[in-house]
Amino acid sequence: MLDTVYAYPPCQACNSPTARPREVIRGTHLSQALDLPATEQPDIHAHRVLILDFGGQYTQLIARRVRECGVYSEIHPWDMDEGAIRAYAPAGVILSGGPESVNVGDPPRVAQAVFELDAPVLGICYGMQAMAAQLGGKVEASTHREFGYAEIMPLNSELLAGLNDGEGGEPMLKVWMSHGDRVESVPDGFVISGKSANSPLAAMEDSSRKYYGVQFHPEVTHTPQGQAIIQRFVRDICGCPGDWTAGNIVADAIAAVRATVGEGKVLLGVSGGVDSTVVAALLHEAIGDQLTCVFVDHGLLRHHEGDQVMETFASHLGVNVIRVNVAERFFDALKGVADPEKKRKVIGANFIEVFDEQAQKLAGIEWLAQGTIYPDVIESAGANTGKAHVIKSHHNVGGLPENMRMKLVEPLRELFKDEVRKIGLELGLPQAMVYRHPFPGPGLGVRVLGEVKSEYVALLQLADHIFIEELRKNDLYDKTSQAFAVFLPVRSVGVMGDGRRYDYVIALRAVETIDFMTARWARLPYDFLEHVSLRIINEIDGISRVTYDISGKPPATIEWE
Repeated sequence: MLDTVYAYPPCQACNSPTARPREVIRGTHLSQALDLPATEQPDIHAHRVLILDFGGQYTQLIARRVRECGVYSEIHPWDMDEGAIRAYAPAGVILSGGPESVNVGDPPRVAQAVFELDAPVLGICYGMQAMAAQLGGKVEASTHREFGYAEIMPLNSELLAGLNDGEGGEPMLKVWMSHGDRVESVPDGFVISGKSANSPLAAMEDSSRKYYGVQFHPEVTHTPQGQAIIQRFVRDICGCPGDWTAGNIVADAIAAVRATVGEGKVLLGVSGGVDSTVVAALLHEAIGDQLTCVFVDHGLLRHHEGDQVMETFASHLGVNVIRVNVAERFFDALKGVADPEKKRKVIGANFIEVFDEQAQKLAGIEWLAQGTIYPDVIESAGANTGKAHVIKSHHNVGGLPENMRMKLVEPLRELFKDEVRKIGLELGLPQAMVYRHPFPGPGLGVRVLGEVKSEYVALLQLADHIFIEELRKNDLYDKTSQAFAVFLPVRSVGVMGDGRRYDYVIALRAVETIDFMTARWARLPYDFLEHVSLRIINEIDGISRVTYDISGKPPATIEWE
């Protein structure tokens, strides 16, 4: 069967512009994007914080918290070269936590150049211990390991001054601890600036050199004053202005895209999801009619989603959109493929083939744009630090063939999901569109467990539609961060009237999260879940049982595959 193609003419109508896709350069000054004098535009990269990663599970949260303070930050591995550190010229340095011990083997330590920059340094957990050991202090295994909530008392601290979670009396901070070693004696020039019941040295600082260490994790939400601590460090101590704002980022990203692609034509695959929609809006703002969008209707979308996507782009974005119906092609390619990684690779490869075919029909297409965001990269490659295992490859980063003909542009590659949403609002996209729940690039191909069959997808589409419809009706959709149904290719006995059923199982999944790096399963009301279950079983011929997933992330991932 031939692919069906519909061409739609245009209608009327990030956070990290230095995200480095293969062909991206930083580009020219903001004034080129806004046609304003350069003196009126802040250089949002002039004051930046360097985060050196020891492999901690919260390192990405540190970067996110710094950016929330209006300050640009980048993450690099702990063994970053001395020359690269000096060339980076950070306004401040943060040493992350990590799983290592400074007393075992050859523990990781940062280059000495970090302490020769005349820049403030903040060590967090292992980062504090590594700094203490490197500067002449003493670190030993703790007899009272601390994992979880703790209370610390600030002691004449510049970093912690004025912060208090207590009610009257001595200042007290509620914090999140996660450490087995502890600093026993501080290096010369340091003073103890915080203590807890089990840790007489919970914080230290040398205010003259602006070196600070905390044994707890200010970056996690379990530390109520954590954001204030990070803001104190990056804004007050490092002296960084708050120029990292949505408006400035959009303007800079537009300039970067223009400098990168020049007069070249760009092809973007859109799904109607938040990421690809924001990329489309950003690229259209930057290069106008040089952008052509391809909507691949591969049969793995949600209920009636294909038509909804076209309506969305027709109503809100004035871009060229080509709709390609290739469901049969994708189902044929997925026959016999059950392994999740192989499914992602197959789907990714077919996407690229479709893009290439469309590009050949369109004169002069040089660039392929993608909606890759930072969490995609993190889970696929451990943020390139070499400290994390690959959990799963993502469609945007793991399915590209080596011989891809087009050059790649990924303007959202270093953005967290909340940053993408803010940029979308800044670009004028509707709130309902921007805060739509995430949808994976491979679509329902990774929500049907095992081999993907068209009949499985049809059942899943109906079940997912009922779940989302009821969430909206009961004002629960916006109270969850992501919700969806999963098809389990196993049969379960059921009873309908006087008859016996032997049909498939649907699992419902709903989570609450701030950053999608960690997530908590949503505590939806039992009556609501019962109602959804009854609707799915009664209205869908082929489903006999509905379950609810109560796994958090970690240990589970949000998607089942």
